[in-house]
Amino acid sequence: MIMKSIKKISVFKMLLIFCFFITAGLDAKMLRITDSMGRNVTLQKTPAHVICSGAGALRLLTYLQAQDKIVAVDTIETQKTAFDARPYALSNPQFKQYPIFGEYRGNDNPEKIVFLEPQPEIIFKTFADMGYHPEELQNKTGIPVITLNYGNLSNYRSELYQSIHVMGTILDKQQRAKDIIVFFDGLINDLKIRTQGIDNRHSCYVGGVSYKGLQNFQSTEPLYPPFLFTQSNNVACDDISKHLSHSSIAKEKLIDWNPKFIFIDLASLAADPDRNVLYELKNDPAYLNMTAVQTGKVYGVLPYNGYAQNLGSIMANAYFVGKLLYPDRFNDVDVFQKADEIYSFLLGKTVFKQMNAMLHNMVFQKIIEG
Repeated sequence: MIMKSIKKISVFKMLLIFCFFITAGLDAKMLRITDSMGRNVTLQKTPAHVICSGAGALRLLTYLQAQDKIVAVDTIETQKTAFDARPYALSNPQFKQYPIFGEYRGNDNPEKIVFLEPQPEIIFKTFADMGYHPEELQNKTGIPVITLNYGNLSNYRSELYQSIHVMGTILDKQQRAKDIIVFFDGLINDLKIRTQGIDNRHSCYVGGVSYKGLQNFQSTEPLYPPFLFTQSNNVACDDISKHLSHSSIAKEKLIDWNPKFIFIDLASLAADPDRNVLYELKNDPAYLNMTAVQTGKVYGVLPYNGYAQNLGSIMANAYFVGKLLYPDRFNDVDVFQKADEIYSFLLGKTVFKQMNAMLHNMVFQKIIEG
């Protein structure tokens, strides 16, 4: 079973589509936006102050190099924890010092928002079905609310790109938005070219993928982009599951599939040592009989999710998967340097070393000896 690579949409074509959603207002200082919910919102161009509500919204803003416009954050940004799987937050520790405007996952507090100083001119909101309805939030605060579809890098990439472009246009970061889209498309195309024409594809599986919290080994992504982009044989992807964003696989199926390579999402290490995925693999008799466990072909990868998908980490994981499964196609790639190259472009900082240390230096390493 080999997943087909997603047809690449050209940046030029994508931007033509976006033009439908963004039109000039009645004068040069105004902008009329059609957001992800189809709402027409008129606002002033280039706001000086904004807030980001919902999972992933602040990540996109940092990619656009506009984090200096933030005046407050939700509670997830100020949590003090030894484990933080979000590179955008690691590269912006100042977020922990900002005022709080509401709870995480879009549960905004209109009263706190209206008393912010300086006052935000726009609220960007992802996952609009969580917390206040955008129209109600806009009415209660008197601040325009722009909803964005966070999308993903697999089957909803066009929605992700649209949101980057819309946010970039509002913030007068159009060129940066284009550069981000070109960057992702360039990496994806590079992976596709490197891995094309391979007859024998290794079977593989990624387990422990967090989803609204920590999960066990059975938690996976049928459309896991690192497998998709390297055209690898993801045992969890079939005609039914490939339409799902997340799956929990029955243990019996995992044993029956018996993939040659297993990848562990290291976000699972945040669980208790006697309950995490690594403990499961080392102590569950059923898993001990799996070929990958017996041969030591179990490897750690960067967390897939961290308040929505960690897009940069996903691309770094893809290069590791490619180099491990098809080393002759990636002999010019140092996966550690590649990870920091990706983080550096997206975040302006190299945070791989910090991420790896937090994950007990298991990233891109064999984590179970056969």
